[in-house]
Amino acid sequence: MKKIILSLATIATLMSCTQDKTAYVDNTVLIQDYYKMKSTEARFEKKSKALSEELDSVAARFQEEVQEFQEGMNRMSTQDRERRQGELMQKQQMLQQRQQQKSQMLRQESDQAIDSLITEVKDFVADYGEERGYAYIFGSNESANIMYAKEGLDITQDVLDELNAADESASEDSMDDEKSED
Repeated sequence: MKKIILSLATIATLMSCTQDKTAYVDNTVLIQDYYKMKSTEARFEKKSKALSEELDSVAARFQEEVQEFQEGMNRMSTQDRERRQGELMQKQQMLQQRQQQKSQMLRQESDQAIDSLITEVKDFVADYGEERGYAYIFGSNESANIMYAKEGLDITQDVLDELNAADESASEDSMDDEKSED
């Protein structure tokens, strides 16, 4: 009987020693502080501003046309005035459609770039966990998926530092390759 109890105690001790290594990352911090995300956001902010300026310019020219029409409509025949009003309304609709299309295209391009970066970060975290022997790396965000974690289990900054460092060195390597090709 003592042998059975001793064997069970030994097994229980061994099982408690082999707990899976776990940690978590704050998804929001990881994505927002990833330098590629910051540069992608800046790039799309620049594109959005350029699009806005282009559309504002087109709208200003259209407003000038409307203003000219309003100033000269008293000198036009009823038929010419109605024809010109129809042309201006049609032009306004086309400008609105163009604005919506360009805005939608920019939004889709931005969403695609961000989705690609999120996938890249997920893949990096998976490799990070595998290399360091983690059984689980959980993700937390604003909705607080992790309500409590023992101090020291948040590896967000470590992952972020390595993620940014890995991408910087890859970026430097590609620059070196480009220089050697020249």
